[in-house]
Amino acid sequence: MEPTPSAPALLLRPWQDEDVESLVEAYRDPALKRWTRVPVEDVDDAYRWLALQRAGWENRQRISFAVLADDRGNGPARLLGNVVLKSLDPAVGSAEVGYWTAAYARGRGVAPRALEALTGWAFDAFGPEGLDRIALLHQVDNLASCRVAEKTGYRFDRIMPARPPFPRDGHLHLRRRAGRPGV
Repeated sequence: MEPTPSAPALLLRPWQDEDVESLVEAYRDPALKRWTRVPVEDVDDAYRWLALQRAGWENRQRISFAVLADDRGNGPARLLGNVVLKSLDPAVGSAEVGYWTAAYARGRGVAPRALEALTGWAFDAFGPEGLDRIALLHQVDNLASCRVAEKTGYRFDRIMPARPPFPRDGHLHLRRRAGRPGV
């Protein structure tokens, strides 16, 4: 999807301390609270959340990016969401992705475009020796995540039984690096 006035260009960058207020604002959304596991209720929670993201970058187990509207220098870029590459296991050749979109940015193609950018980056950065497939998991009742998976080429694989912290069964979608069997 090309950038338009209703679907701005996106900028993905590591999370920064300057994102605290925007993070707290985004987490006021009841839908975001429903689908995410780490609550962000206030500034202290936001700093703890950012510390988790920094630790993830350091140990290469949770590489998280703030998704911003790329305003082309017309003022501060607004936070639109988050994408994350997690559970990276180059020995097995797999990883998992996750994402969320701020309420005010939904319906503009942010999640699919950000996920596509993350997926391409991950395969370029960690393949061909270290990443063959990426999993996307969501609860069966998260229909929006199912649509995002389909739009970005993550094919439905199977239903996964509920397991903590997820109270319901889930869908497993997979995407393989281009040129691999099953692509």
